[in-house]
Amino acid sequence: MPEAAPPPDAVNGVPSDAQQATGASPPPPAQASTSHAQATETSTPPSIVPDRRLRLIVVLGALTAIAPLSIDMYLPALPRLTADFGTGPAQAQLTLTACVIGLAAGQAVAGPLSDALGRRRPLLVGLALYVLASLLCVLAPTIETFVALRLVQGAAGAAGIVIARAIVRDLYDGTAAAKFFSMLMLVNGLAPILAPVLGGQLLRLTPWPGVFAVLAGIGVALLLASLAWLGETLPPDQRETGGVRSTLATFGTLLRDRVFVGYALALGLAFAAMFSYISGSPFVLQDLYHLSPQTFSVVFGVNALGIVAVGQLSGWLTGRVELRRLLAAGLAVVTVGGLLLLAAVLGDLGLPGVLPALFLVVAGQGLVLPNATALALSGRPPRVAGSASALMGVTQFALGGAIGPLTGLGGRGTALPMALAIAVSAVAAALAVAVTSRARVASED
Repeated sequence: MPEAAPPPDAVNGVPSDAQQATGASPPPPAQASTSHAQATETSTPPSIVPDRRLRLIVVLGALTAIAPLSIDMYLPALPRLTADFGTGPAQAQLTLTACVIGLAAGQAVAGPLSDALGRRRPLLVGLALYVLASLLCVLAPTIETFVALRLVQGAAGAAGIVIARAIVRDLYDGTAAAKFFSMLMLVNGLAPILAPVLGGQLLRLTPWPGVFAVLAGIGVALLLASLAWLGETLPPDQRETGGVRSTLATFGTLLRDRVFVGYALALGLAFAAMFSYISGSPFVLQDLYHLSPQTFSVVFGVNALGIVAVGQLSGWLTGRVELRRLLAAGLAVVTVGGLLLLAAVLGDLGLPGVLPALFLVVAGQGLVLPNATALALSGRPPRVAGSASALMGVTQFALGGAIGPLTGLGGRGTALPMALAIAVSAVAAALAVAVTSRARVASED
């Protein structure tokens, strides 16, 4: 099929930056309604030149990988960091929580800003601040300073996550969006595979602050790639112009939409299960089950490989199976994994019982993340895509940040808090989708 010629830009009569960067025709003018009942699962994607589409997948996938890179790369160093700062596991895990809270709060700011100013400028500013915060983490003299800098690092990096999702919604909807989110997971999923492995190897060559110097370098690469390859995907005539009051009104509308809230909660609770694993596993697997940092990195990478494989399966099934069914299947896998993990810990089954259960918890996210995201954003006009993406991100990372530290309350001698946090979060996510399904049926009747 030949590429569709991009129409003139509404402002200056030339193709827009987005059309030049992606080869895509712009989306139609946004509709005022944000009703999920009008969402379609068969939206046709714009025509995009294949090589530019590949660049778009790589850059957006890398931007959404900021969270796993920032969180996972230094996981093998947590025990050493704890010793260096003379603190305990709960305080060390607070450095994870601070980053996650920053990721949540930053999305609440960057998402609405991108609706008002366009996607490009807030993204570039956020990436520049991420580089600066990462460099300052290298020099942190105390655990308190390090926690504060991790908060700033997460808030700055959040711009990449929330704006990448909004760009996808600018270009796609429904099933097309779910397919694209699944493709992003091929790139995004490499981050949790490679990050702890790279972190474990870096610890052979450098003290743990060296990990954050590498994160700063990754931030520079993302900034340069965004400058070179990402154009503006939200034309000025489709931007939100009402200021703070309009943003708050948009948030209110979304929060009154039970279907949107249900999918956002399911996404957040599933991520809370994932983050409980991320937060608790370095101590459980290394201290309790005596894995070395390098072996832990391999185990962590194998689990993350499950996300990539299942994410690609999700993309293949999209269009063949309803998105809601794919989401339900993913939550079922995560829930079964959480319950098996709890049984393995209570039954003292050791690594043969714990590792397969953790694999299910992690791999099931490959079905949950793209489909919950696509279902929550489907039918939302581009002018509110940033705000909707922000609310999803706030829910996702706030729940993860709140539940994750609970895994350290039992100290180094037990895996029960981690198992409980994962199992309860997974069951709650499945319940949220069940309630959402009933709300959706009621809204369509």
